[in-house]
Amino acid sequence: MTEIEPVERAREYFLRDDNYYGCAESAFLALKDAYGLDPAGDSSPAMALNGGVAYSGGMCGAISGTALAVGMLAEQRLGDHFQAKRIAREIMEQVIDDFAREHDSVNCRDLIEMDLRAPGEHARFIESGIWRTRCMAQIEFALHALAPLADHEVWAQRVAELDGHGPDRPAPRIPGRALRGTVRP
Repeated sequence: MTEIEPVERAREYFLRDDNYYGCAESAFLALKDAYGLDPAGDSSPAMALNGGVAYSGGMCGAISGTALAVGMLAEQRLGDHFQAKRIAREIMEQVIDDFAREHDSVNCRDLIEMDLRAPGEHARFIESGIWRTRCMAQIEFALHALAPLADHEVWAQRVAELDGHGPDRPAPRIPGRALRGTVRP
């Protein structure tokens, strides 16, 4: 899997003329595909996250949708709920910080400069095409940051970094996968 594949997948979801999938759903589905998470094609956990959660203008759907997938990946690969929760939070914390530096905000209303809850604004947003350019660029940014985690070696290295393990301290065993330089108990 290359980093571009999830971006192309997100484009297929997000850029449909019928606007079937929103930003959060597209980002969530693209990462679920890349990570091999089930159930495939189910965007329902992300449906209400589009437009900064129910069009409220809050956290960008590209971030919230990918956060769902990262949480699922962490739980699946780590098995320990508390470690998975911490690792997922720390990964997303970095993505949020990087996203804010790149786009000057993490809030949908600031990013698109529209209030999607105002009468007629969602229709104006769709007609404007901002979603095809600006929103797609934000989805791409989040996917470029997180798609590499699909690779088990990249994932293991990131977990080891977040757990504070250096070359002289072995990383924890990740269920179902032996890590280089570690001994299974």
